[in-house]
Parts: sequence; structure tokens; C-alpha cells
Amino acid sequence: MNLHEYQGKEILSSFGVRVQRGTVADTPEKAVEVAKQLTEETGTGWHVIKAQIHAGGRGKGGGVKLAKNLDEVKSISNDILGMMLITPQTPAEGKLVNQVLIAEDVYYPGDSEPNEFYMSVLLNRGTGRNMIMYSTEGGMDIEAVAEETPHLIFTEEIDPATGLLPFQARKIAFNLGLSGAALKEMVKFVTALYTAYVKSDSSLFEINPVLKTSDDKILAVDAKVTLDENALYRHKDYAAMRDLREENPIEVEAKAAGLNYVDLDGNVGCMVNGAGLAMGTMDLIKQAGGDPANFLDVGGTADAQRVETAFGIILKDPNVKAILVNIFGGIVRCDRVAQGVVDAYKNMGDKINVPIICRLQGTNAKEAKELIDNSGMEIISATEFQEAADKVQEVLSA
Repeated sequence: MNLHEYQGKEILSSFGVRVQRGTVADTPEKAVEVAKQLTEETGTGWHVIKAQIHAGGRGKGGGVKLAKNLDEVKSISNDILGMMLITPQTPAEGKLVNQVLIAEDVYYPGDSEPNEFYMSVLLNRGTGRNMIMYSTEGGMDIEAVAEETPHLIFTEEIDPATGLLPFQARKIAFNLGLSGAALKEMVKFVTALYTAYVKSDSSLFEINPVLKTSDDKILAVDAKVTLDENALYRHKDYAAMRDLREENPIEVEAKAAGLNYVDLDGNVGCMVNGAGLAMGTMDLIKQAGGDPANFLDVGGTADAQRVETAFGIILKDPNVKAILVNIFGGIVRCDRVAQGVVDAYKNMGDKINVPIICRLQGTNAKEAKELIDNSGMEIISATEFQEAADKVQEVLSA
């Protein structure tokens, strides 16, 4: 589950990580109120206005600007709120900005070359260990840094049995070229950051940039946080941070219906039971010349209501030109699934306006095929995996 910057900073701050302070606002008037309060608390006269969307590169798209007085706070907030912000990480049409973060200006006057670092905490799936990735080249596209100057990217893996050890935090600070008070502050920062990552059950913390001020303070100026959804039952307060406006509405609807659905860019809708079979189905569609429009795992039950819901969700995608139903009847009987498909087809009527290819294998597969073939519905049955993929290609080419 992705979080907004201000939400990520709230989590970081709760574990003792120093962050750039700020408050979110959803109107220009609220932005001015927030800026006034921030000035009273911090003494800052300038404020940074940051669009809050689930995407990076906001500054490049005009979503991060500096306001030097309250009039600019209001005018800039008015410009950013409601805009469709386009960045390298958004869809082509951009993302609607519903709120902005009004943050303190942490770059001191006279700091012509502030020290900015990159730091992230994530799982190295190759080794099964958490890893801190960091660089002296903060404030830049880390992908470009890794490609053009890979020697400036450092990593530190953490043994899960011991956690982050003091010498590792010091090593990170040394590699960033710090000494004295700044080194001590960075050690504290890294230690608190790793603690926050582990105890919040996150899958990614990315801070770009981490700033060293001229008086040797170390703080997170930005925060990209992704939480592990499988652990949200332990963090009810974090689960409440979910912003459904930032998520694909079809995926949100599917999740509410208990379906595992991921929207893709192809033209063949997939309805499958089991993640492994779903992945195999998508691969075979691709090999047959089609493109999967989605990943959809209906799970172990496939009654008429569940199948009808799945059809409805798949058909919300206007790019879908055919639907492949590929069910293995292990726990669930194929004839029951077939009946569910037939009943759903009857109930939806003319809502189903694309060809449906149905392959059912496993328990009572023979009875299932007969049921579909004798239903009078325009459903194309298949027996073998490759046969189903070939039929998909036939209807796409017709």
C-alpha cells in the first residue's frame, strides 16, 4: 500500500526520524492557515508547496514550488490543487491533485551547495535480507545515477538475526563523507530509519533527498513509503491511511469483491483460479499472439455470483476484445463452475459483448464441457491449454 509523502513522514517522525515539518491542506485558504501556523512553530518565512500524489518526479511536473510569502502560498496552492499532474511515474493523462503539503523551507540562506543524499531501505530478494541503499548523489534520479555512475551507489545488507549493527550505521555515515557532529547525526538517522522500516512492516522506505544542513542536522526532506498489505492487520492506524482516490478504481472494486485483480494494457480478459495458473495463462496468451488485459484470480470458489462479478469487472476495460476463462477443478468441481458461467452469461444478457472462451479441467471436466456446449450460449469451450489460447487468437483475428 502506497502512502502520500506527509503520511510517510508521520510514520518516520513517530520512530524518531527527523523530518521536514509540514501539514496537508485541500484548499488555498487552508494552505494559508497552515503556513501561518508553521511560521509560528518554526520561524520559517518561506514555504514549500508539494502536490500529494502517489508518484515520484513531482517537481519536474510543476508539483513542487517555493512560496516566499503568504500570497504566494495561496496562489501556488490554487494552481496546484485540481491540476492533472504529469510525471514520469504517472499515467499519460496524469493524476489529479487533491491536496498539497505545506512544508517548512529547510534550506538555510547562504547554503549555495546543500549536502543532499539518497537513502532507501528495502528487501533484497536475492539474499532474503533487508538492505540499505544509499548515495552521495541525492536529489537526483537514482536510476540515472546507478546507470551512469554505479560506483556512487552503496549498499549495506542487514542480518535478520542481529538487525542493524552500530558499525554498519557508522560505515554508512563514513561512506557519505561525513565526520564530527554530522556523522553522529547520520548514525542516529540511519538507526531510527531502519527501526521505522522494520516496525512499520514496510516493503520500501525511500528518502530522496536526505539533507545535511549547515549546522549538521540530518533530516528527511521527502518520503516515499510502501507498506506490506499482508501486515496491515497489525497496523489498523496505517490501514486507515489508504487513499482510494490514488488507486485504480477497477482494482478497488475487485478488492472489495474479494477478487485478486491487476489491470494491464492488453486486449484479452483473463478469469482464472490460482495465481500460478493465472500467470501461466497470461504467458500462453502472449505466446499465441494476444495480450492479457488483466490478472484476475477468482480463488477457490466460482459460483454464478462470483463469476458474474468477475465478468463485470473485466468488461469495464474497453480494450477487452475476448475473455478466456481457465479454471482447474481441484477443490471446486468443473460442472459447478460451468453452471456459474452459464448462469452469469444469462443474467448479464447483452452486457457481454465479446467472445468468451471457457476451458475447464479437473473434477467433472467432461460434464462441464457438455453443460457449456448444450447451454445455447455463445460460449466457446476448449479442453487443452494450447487449444484455448489458439481459440482466443482465432476470435481476435476474425
